[in-house]
Amino acid sequence: QVQLVESGGGSVQAGGSLRLSCALSTYRSACMGWFRQAPGKEREGVAAISTGGGTTYYTDSVKGRFTISQDKSKNTMYLQMNSLKPEDTAMYYCAATDLLVNYPLRASEYRYWGQGTQVTVST
Repeated sequence: QVQLVESGGGSVQAGGSLRLSCALSTYRSACMGWFRQAPGKEREGVAAISTGGGTTYYTDSVKGRFTISQDKSKNTMYLQMNSLKPEDTAMYYCAATDLLVNYPLRASEYRYWGQGTQVTVST
């Protein structure tokens, strides 16, 4: 059974940083991504990475502030979040798929999901 386990969420003041981690068990993915969902809003693609070539994708609102990366030896993906803003507050989910994706920031492209980790940014 494929499992994704997130860690690293928490509370931080605006301008601060957090690093999220997502560990996959016994699975090789084609693409992995980070998504977030705030109360009353749709799930939004934040960043994604093609695990083979390392190509990265970001939604416009996080470009220059967030960095997605992977450690293939540990089958783990990271999201370094800097210059956090209150509007970044959400539940963050990692996702993975072994299928080729056309839209890496689209939630429907992914087969497997983690349980989520809360990120709260205060003013």
